[in-house]
Amino acid sequence: MAQRTPRRGQPYSQRVTTEEGRTAHGFAERMAYARQKDPADLARHVAVKRRVTALTIGWAIIVPILIVYALTAIAGSAEVLLAAAVLTVLLPFLGAVIATHGRRFGIGGAYVVLTLLMVLPAVWVAQIR
Repeated sequence: MAQRTPRRGQPYSQRVTTEEGRTAHGFAERMAYARQKDPADLARHVAVKRRVTALTIGWAIIVPILIVYALTAIAGSAEVLLAAAVLTVLLPFLGAVIATHGRRFGIGGAYVVLTLLMVLPAVWVAQIR
């Protein structure tokens, strides 16, 4: 694209070229192009939802089982409670990482809040015995 010197009182003119090779001159046309859906976007969102859902279900099953096992076990309960406390915070954070990496920022933000909310229960679980 050759640059030209503007005449006095005229601003530089910019040309925005889209992927199809056509030139978008107006703001509305550029915005319409930017809002077009990516075909791979739906598949990526479904995969992210599947991973985050599997992680949440696993978290909701594993942590209570570890806590109950630690409370009923004779020996080694401190290590199991520590593992449960770490998983209480780590797994929601991992869900946030997966969601934001998959461009699902709303779900990622919700899991960040869930991670922060799980800090106090994790401290409580770590101090049971």
